[in-house]
Amino acid sequence: MHDILVNTEQRKADIYAELLPQIEHLIEGETDLVANLANVAAVLKSTFDFFWVGFYVRKGEQLVLGPFQGPLACTRIDLDKGVCGAAASRQETLLVPDVEQFPGHIACSSLSKSEVVVPLVVDGHCKMVLDVDSDQLADFDEADVRGLEAIMDLVKNRHY
Repeated sequence: MHDILVNTEQRKADIYAELLPQIEHLIEGETDLVANLANVAAVLKSTFDFFWVGFYVRKGEQLVLGPFQGPLACTRIDLDKGVCGAAASRQETLLVPDVEQFPGHIACSSLSKSEVVVPLVVDGHCKMVLDVDSDQLADFDEADVRGLEAIMDLVKNRHY
């Protein structure tokens, strides 16, 4: 059993810096990818109180819903659809301050207003994405991008 202890009364960059070694310790002893993704989603949800946080795992030409925290989600996303599909296809992190302005946005929830999606790429192939949604416009910034990318690096190093 692990407790995640973070001072949330500080800058986001400092919160991520405190969180990273704890997530690394949390997943280092577990070999099951789904179990680790579930715990990472739970840690991010409880630490930042994101509206929705979860993973989509690539299966063929689709992203299939994996472990998540938050309201019901889209189950399958084509690689050319929405922010998640675009991030997976482009193999780059996408920071979207207003999802209504993103061409082809998929509204899994009408309450989602901004989003950041981080792909996990191995040998030129996107294996999954980490998707984080907020019910506030422009709720994410470069600190989130760097922190979430670092978390995905931990997952990649553990499982790929």
